[in-house]
Amino acid sequence: MGDNKNNNGNDKYRDFFERDEQGTHKNDEQQTHTTEEKSASTSYYRYGPFQSVSEPATSLATNELDGRTDITANSTANSPAPSQARMAPVSKSTRTKSPMVRMFASFMAGVVVVGSLMFTSDQMNWFTPDQAVFSNENNTPSNNNSSTSGDGIQKAALDIERPDNISQIVANSREAVVKIETYSKVSQSRGTNDIFDYFFPGQNNGRDSSSNDEGTLRQSGVGSGFIFDNSGYILTNQHVIDGATEIKVYVEGFDEPFVAKQLGESYELDLAALKIEGDKPFPALKIGDANSLNVGDWVVAIGNPYGFDHTVTVGVLSAKERPITIPDANGTREYQHLLQTDASINPGNSGGPLLNLSGEVIGINTAVNAQAQGIGFAIPTGTFTEVLDNLKNNKPIPVEPAPYIGVALEDLNDTYSKQLGYTGTKGALITQVEVGSPAHQSGIRAGDIVTEVLDKSIDNSSDVVSIIKELKVGAKATIKVFREGKTYEVVAIIGDRNAQP
Repeated sequence: MGDNKNNNGNDKYRDFFERDEQGTHKNDEQQTHTTEEKSASTSYYRYGPFQSVSEPATSLATNELDGRTDITANSTANSPAPSQARMAPVSKSTRTKSPMVRMFASFMAGVVVVGSLMFTSDQMNWFTPDQAVFSNENNTPSNNNSSTSGDGIQKAALDIERPDNISQIVANSREAVVKIETYSKVSQSRGTNDIFDYFFPGQNNGRDSSSNDEGTLRQSGVGSGFIFDNSGYILTNQHVIDGATEIKVYVEGFDEPFVAKQLGESYELDLAALKIEGDKPFPALKIGDANSLNVGDWVVAIGNPYGFDHTVTVGVLSAKERPITIPDANGTREYQHLLQTDASINPGNSGGPLLNLSGEVIGINTAVNAQAQGIGFAIPTGTFTEVLDNLKNNKPIPVEPAPYIGVALEDLNDTYSKQLGYTGTKGALITQVEVGSPAHQSGIRAGDIVTEVLDKSIDNSSDVVSIIKELKVGAKATIKVFREGKTYEVVAIIGDRNAQP
């Protein structure tokens, strides 16, 4: 009984274990069947490195030719046993942090690599042409803006250095540049030779005022000039020799100065010609063409500023066709077509040459803007080449007509308007009318207020001047003026200022 019990118990235990084993197999079969059913109805895919914990392993077919990875649905034929397909639980933090860390590490590695390549390429000039853009191997002036390499590629070439032939230009030109000293008789009142005060305000310009004996000669000015004909013809500014009783010219290579003879001159053009006599030909400068220069081209100025003989300054052509107006004791000089340069020009430079890089004269240094730095002006060759013969032979130089009506003007202010019974300050007040002028003949009077010219409203005196200067001599100008509370319309015939005696 006991044995049977034991046996039965053993059998029970054995049956238990057998049933357990059988149950296990049975469960395996059920699980396998379940897996097959799920496999037939559901497909699982990988998304990058991530994989669902509950999903079975998928079959990956990698194309080695193009690097693509094809993701296919799982099948029971290729699936491992359920016990092998199970993976250890993976926490959410592990699945998230690990890829992010790898991505950040990859990004930082890329930054380091790219930075290293950029630094190396810069140091090794991997992407720079053999010749630097801002260099000139021969250090010679060039008008070319590009060069061609051996491989046919055109490269930019910018010359930022001054040309190296300046010293040669000076050596070939300096003997033809002269120093001019003017002497005038001392008088009780200051004469027109103080013209330098207008061109270079506040400068004595080397004048000797130690002598006060009336009637004696004293130095009244210092300037420059250049010989343009080897027989001794000199060109300079008219304001340099204006009012001079005696003119002395210093030529390099000669111990004593020459007493020059004054030939023709033009106040309007600010030009004058002198003549000196010698026993041999003088060095002379060739006159070039200012129109051939471009803004930005190099120029050289030679002169005698403040008595420092043959001072050389270098700059560029800053602009062309500059108009300026300079009043002086004899009237108003209205310059046209001037060259502007930043080559230093100072008192004493007036009349000296402005040269191009071929050593040719392209202008006559004339004036500076006293309130600025590096703003000097020169008369271009186009202005004086056409009148050289007139100057040499002391013949009158034809003067272009200067339109005028013969009035003096001032801007209006509240005081003037109130006194004249006029409302506002727009308009131009006529303060003086020349007898016999076009304005006088048309009936315009001093005290009239110009409100319109040729149906154009007038804001100030400059408006009147601008309109009149644009008209031709002989043209009719309709002018409206305010007088004693009424507006009158008059017609003035434009006259020629230069035709007046």
